[in-house]
Amino acid sequence: MGVIDTVRDERLKRMLQQIDTEAGYTASYTGRQKFDERVMAAMAAVPREKFVPDDLKPFAYNNEPLPIGYGQTISQPYIVALMTDMLDLTPEKSVLEIGTGSGYQAAVLSLLAKKVYSIEKIPELAESASKRLQQLAYDNIETRCCNGYRGWQEKAPFDAIIVTAAATHIPSVLVEQLKPAGRMLIPVGLPYMPQELMLVTKDEQGASQSRSILDVAFVPLVVEEGENEGASQEQD
Repeated sequence: MGVIDTVRDERLKRMLQQIDTEAGYTASYTGRQKFDERVMAAMAAVPREKFVPDDLKPFAYNNEPLPIGYGQTISQPYIVALMTDMLDLTPEKSVLEIGTGSGYQAAVLSLLAKKVYSIEKIPELAESASKRLQQLAYDNIETRCCNGYRGWQEKAPFDAIIVTAAATHIPSVLVEQLKPAGRMLIPVGLPYMPQELMLVTKDEQGASQSRSILDVAFVPLVVEEGENEGASQEQD
């Protein structure tokens, strides 16, 4: 093993330890003292340095968000692990991601689900993420450049949905695309104001409810005129 590999392994080990520690700190909010071993294995397997700009590669395994251009970020590893864990994915499930960004979250999801559908609104990010995921052989991910607020009706319904940018409300169209017994994680709040990570669940009959998990900080979800209508207001 070379020096570079040794340094990477040490940084990765520290990142995983920090995720584990933070999971313990936030357990009273999330209900999860530790994350599933499959989730942690996926976090260990995805090379985060491949998903950040070249000048930030030395910081790729820091437990913090990093800028990826166009006003967007790659999320903090702990948040990626938390949101992934709370989706309760199993190998036969399909998942929709809103906000491909660099493709990092999609890569993690791809190791836990049968199929990942990921939408990115910014064309430059959509193109670079698609190429990156193909080059790294994540072949169960399908990407699309469009307005993620409307979901991906042609591929719906989904077992799980994850939104990686903050919405002002829970979009009803996304709730509609969630299968019975499905789960959705979405940060909700005004741009650059306090936000809450919300868990939306459906029962077997298709009735939905939502609850706040913990306070978070995400870049805002880009919406178009008229899209603040049709919010899902149900919350417990």
